[in-house]
Amino acid sequence: MAPRTLTGGTLVVASHNPGKVREIGELLEPFGLEVISAGELGLPEPEETGTTFIANAELKALAAATASGKPALADDSGFCVAALDGDPGIYSARWAGPSKDFSVAMELVNAKMIESGSDDTRAWFTCALTLAWPDGHCESVEGYVHGHAVWPPRGDKGFGYDPMFVPDGDTRTFGEGEGEWKHSISHRAEAFNQLVARCFDDGSGRG
Repeated sequence: MAPRTLTGGTLVVASHNPGKVREIGELLEPFGLEVISAGELGLPEPEETGTTFIANAELKALAAATASGKPALADDSGFCVAALDGDPGIYSARWAGPSKDFSVAMELVNAKMIESGSDDTRAWFTCALTLAWPDGHCESVEGYVHGHAVWPPRGDKGFGYDPMFVPDGDTRTFGEGEGEWKHSISHRAEAFNQLVARCFDDGSGRG
């Protein structure tokens, strides 16, 4: 089946995370869409019962598209650490607890890395993006950025686990670098570029 193209109109970003909504909104700027978040619409957050990033992204996108009657874009992303067998992974937000305090989550990652007894600091971010329509059609992609975990965390420009992640080929954490730099190399940018090539039309022939 050929991919479905999104051609203008309103797009719901299926997230209540302000940092994530801001980042996705910046990536969507060239496409002439009216972007509104699930939080702004007062849509409930569905329970993330999937066992993969893509399953959770599809669950969230379909819930927002069904509730709003408009196409919806959902992201499910997480921080994965080699010494922890890929954890926290799909449970990255849950490690931050009910208050979503990622300073607590980063401390937990560091403590578990120490407990593991491994000196392997390799880490990566994964991002699954799903574009869903109210009729149930979905288009999903997955992107990655590889690097290593550092302690203590550095920088306050990012969100989530950004301050403890340094991408390969650089010395800055995602919390220290400017947004334009992060957008150019991040897991979300890689996934977004895949989705743009498949489903978006900005009038330039790219979509």
